[in-house]
Amino acid sequence: MFEKIVIANRGEIALRILRACREMGIKTVAVHSTADRDLKHVLMADESVCIGPPASSESYLSVPSIISAAEVTDAVAIHPGYGFLSENADFAERVEQSGFTFIGPRSETIRMMGDKVSAIRAMKAAGVPCVPGSDGPLGADDEINIRLAHNIGYPIIIKAAGGGGGRGMRVVHSEAALLSAISLTQTEAKSFFGNGMVYMEKYLENPRHIEFQILADTHGNAIHLGERDCSMQRRHQKVIEEAPAPGISNRQRKEIGERCAQACIDIGYRGAGTFEFLYENREFYFIEMNTRVQVEHPVTEMITGVDIVREQLRIAAGETLAHQQEQIHINGHAIECRINAEDPETFMPSPGKVSRAHMAGGPGIRIESHLYGGYTVPPYYDSMVGKIIAHGDQRSIAIARMQTALSETAIEGIKTNIPLHLRLLDDCNFQHGETNIHYLEKKLGI
Repeated sequence: MFEKIVIANRGEIALRILRACREMGIKTVAVHSTADRDLKHVLMADESVCIGPPASSESYLSVPSIISAAEVTDAVAIHPGYGFLSENADFAERVEQSGFTFIGPRSETIRMMGDKVSAIRAMKAAGVPCVPGSDGPLGADDEINIRLAHNIGYPIIIKAAGGGGGRGMRVVHSEAALLSAISLTQTEAKSFFGNGMVYMEKYLENPRHIEFQILADTHGNAIHLGERDCSMQRRHQKVIEEAPAPGISNRQRKEIGERCAQACIDIGYRGAGTFEFLYENREFYFIEMNTRVQVEHPVTEMITGVDIVREQLRIAAGETLAHQQEQIHINGHAIECRINAEDPETFMPSPGKVSRAHMAGGPGIRIESHLYGGYTVPPYYDSMVGKIIAHGDQRSIAIARMQTALSETAIEGIKTNIPLHLRLLDDCNFQHGETNIHYLEKKLGI
């Protein structure tokens, strides 16, 4: 096992990784910007290294600074967490070339799955169901593109091959709007992702967002840990996640989960990963794979008992999976609410000093947060300041426990979206598991 690792991230995920390392006897190095010197994990780590000013581009996205921190502290591996450089193939490659272990997939795998076109091709070859589409990047022939859209059937969606986070996609409802939509998306893709390649897919009207968690080692073993429902979204950003997904049968879980695990074996995947699907009319359609740990990984941990971050570390160190597929069982139901430092009505960020932070407890409640009284939430990064996870034998119990936990949580000095979560948990359609990816925005009138 690793003697010492660099945690190349911040906030709650950095603290989560640090806790896993402590349990396993691994020393930690926290890298941080000048704005983050008072982060909880920075104060708790065995060592810390300041890697730059507040701007992410000069700190958490600075590859030379992070690798230098590993060199000067004699660390042997780097854990990227999520966001920032976690799915940057060039970063993973530089880490390995510099003599360190990247705690995640190989760079070539990240590169392949980061390109949506090559990812879809790989999944089709592995037998994973995909959305009907162009089966490759769109060319410059307008007539061919018009014919493709006609054969797929409107509405269709134009997507950037290197896109993500809700950027680089455009819905088209008619042939009249097709060519301009392709051109605009290509321009946007080139600007945001440095890659103007786009492709075409059938646009599903009212799908749910369901994703499967997998783990794969370097010895040809892969398992799935069931699925999560992440349909409650605002502007393509998840707000509430839960596991298992309401209404998914054991047969469907087994069939799709095993296909995902086999796909990982086929492509030589290493580490934790998530297969994301749109689900409509009882059919699954692969959309992308995230080659990192997910924000919502705790709900899967709560219903399976598998420590996903611990497994990431074990796999990266060359060990075999700690579990076989037949040992994985779904126990009860778990829900996660992302707590953001933002106005619950306008969604404007609310940075500032936290004068009081009292987090909930009780049966089935898990808190993942770096907040503490006196901590100042900086204005430079994502507004998420924590997660509350509730587990129960049944979904209704998990919802009730979450409502209690949210009501007990007291964060003062900044605004949070806790009032919004309480509204959503009281929503009749959510309580009956009858939402889709458009539901929240329609409810909010966006």
